[in-house]
Amino acid sequence: MEIKIYTTTSCPYCHAAKALLQRKGLNFEEIDVSDDDDFDALVARTGMKTVPQIFFDDRLIGGFQELTKLYA
Repeated sequence: MEIKIYTTTSCPYCHAAKALLQRKGLNFEEIDVSDDDDFDALVARTGMKTVPQIFFDDRLIGGFQELTKLYA
């Protein structure tokens, strides 16, 4: 499974989501969207204006709360 997580450097939920994925031993690609243009492109793709945005095999699963529910 390919995991991508879109983050910003100042987002505490992004750090928590990455830590959870690491604790589960899952490899992931982090894409930093701190730049306004990158963030705007992500919003245009998903319609969501929050981070993290986490994708499993190109399917948006949501953010940190959805990730924690998956592994609860």
